[in-house]
Amino acid sequence: MADTIQQAARPASEPETWVDQYGDYLYRFAMIRVRDPHAAEELVQEALVAAFQSRQRFAGKSSERSWLTGILKHKISDQFRKTARERPVEDIHTWGEEAVEPFGADGHWRAQDGAGPIDWGADASSALMQKEFFDALSQCLSKLPRRIAEAFTLRELEEQNTAEICQVLNITPTNLWVMLHRARIQLRQCLEVNWFERKERASS
Repeated sequence: MADTIQQAARPASEPETWVDQYGDYLYRFAMIRVRDPHAAEELVQEALVAAFQSRQRFAGKSSERSWLTGILKHKISDQFRKTARERPVEDIHTWGEEAVEPFGADGHWRAQDGAGPIDWGADASSALMQKEFFDALSQCLSKLPRRIAEAFTLRELEEQNTAEICQVLNITPTNLWVMLHRARIQLRQCLEVNWFERKERASS
């Protein structure tokens, strides 16, 4: 049993090697989420410092990269939480038709002439694994209002639940779903031009 546990544990590498081993990956991870090179660099630096300070607690149950990524994810959520306190939520009533109350009496999404969160389809998860898609998604996210992009990032990239996102962004569930609805509409329109049509032209 002891041998099995010893084999399962993964020793941490020397902290001074982390930048060379994981720096590019962590930067890309942060960049797709915050869309600001300076902020992404700072978040990666903060994550690496936090990892160095807590390196004795690394149990080796996951890969070192996963451990560092987890720390970075917390730093990104903290950044979103900080900016949410500094900026008011955009006035949802200025958003036009998306401002219609999206929830029914049962608390679930109410279909409105086919409106609602858009299904990204079965190929969305596999597309997210492709660097080219991340580049296109990053460009499209940069065109969204910042709070809406943050809501989409927390839901689709961080896979946080409604309660967690509302707490981070200091918004209501109704605010969140309207923001996600708007994000998905605009992102789909943008990606159809910058990703799907480009892929079709490349394959033809």
